[in-house]
Amino acid sequence: MAVLFLSEVNYYLTPSLSEELFVDTSRGSKLRINLDIVIPTISCDLLSIDAMDTTGEQHLQIEHNIFKRRLDLDGRPIEDPQRTDITDTKAQKVTDKPEVTTVAETCGDCYGAANAEAGIKCCNTCEDVREAYRLKKWAPPDPSIIKQCQNDVNIKNAFTQGCQIYGYLEVNRVGGSFHIAPGESFSINHAHVHDVKSFASAQFNMTHKIRHLSFGLNIPGKTNPMDNTTVIATEGAMMFYHYIKIVPTTYVRADGSTLLTNQFSVTRHSRQISLYSGESGMPGVFFSYELSPLMVKYTEKAKSFGHFATNTCAIIGGVFTVAGLIDSLLYHSVRAIKKKIELGKYN
Repeated sequence: MAVLFLSEVNYYLTPSLSEELFVDTSRGSKLRINLDIVIPTISCDLLSIDAMDTTGEQHLQIEHNIFKRRLDLDGRPIEDPQRTDITDTKAQKVTDKPEVTTVAETCGDCYGAANAEAGIKCCNTCEDVREAYRLKKWAPPDPSIIKQCQNDVNIKNAFTQGCQIYGYLEVNRVGGSFHIAPGESFSINHAHVHDVKSFASAQFNMTHKIRHLSFGLNIPGKTNPMDNTTVIATEGAMMFYHYIKIVPTTYVRADGSTLLTNQFSVTRHSRQISLYSGESGMPGVFFSYELSPLMVKYTEKAKSFGHFATNTCAIIGGVFTVAGLIDSLLYHSVRAIKKKIELGKYN
């Protein structure tokens, strides 16, 4: 009786949950994106995170709180996390006359890319070597063999460190995308591009682990299907796409408070960038999301005290009655056996 009574009390104290589905007519709210992503083989100096909505505009003047933490190749932190501003996208200036720096004292090697017709005879900096190769329309050289690039700290640590990017973004509640890709991002003639310095695309291993990704607050019963997901890049220059369908969700507690959050589903796709296929793209991890026009509403409802009282009485009365029947059966059975024993008829 005690066990059944405690079970009924627990059932009464747990509110029931009803589910409704209707057209989402809410307006003006923001969408919060919580993320924690680890790129284990590319330095934080080479990685940038950018976000934009369906209009192609950058998320400017909206609250962001994104941090980068340097990791060693074993995933251990090297230093304290540093805050980064994803809205710091630069507009690259295109000038008709490039600035020419003349160095009279030394003449650095251009590694076969010197071009007298273009006025390039000496390459004294890493940038000069890159420019000479670009004018020759050659693939970028490996910076590890370029003497002028060996003093660049960012290049030295490019593939000897990892990076953890975590925090949250507050964006407009419309469809959009964000991505993590190597290279400094620029906006040129309304086009979004990344400068990967003197590295070739195939050098970037975009293996990544999504430790957490969610949209909005966490509510009871909410699951995040991408948490603790590891995606391995089998080749260099891989583009990873995560297509996310967001379902707005409202959770109404028994006390009347309302929580606004989102659930989502995801599909994945990846491809390798080939310089000879004519396809555009760059290595990186891309997340594209869109919002469903339907909203799910969960409502907590307290259970009826009358129902609890009825079940409690049924438990007490039912157990008492059943116990009485068992007791009566055993009593009469024992009496019959004893009577047979007394008469000598029990075998």
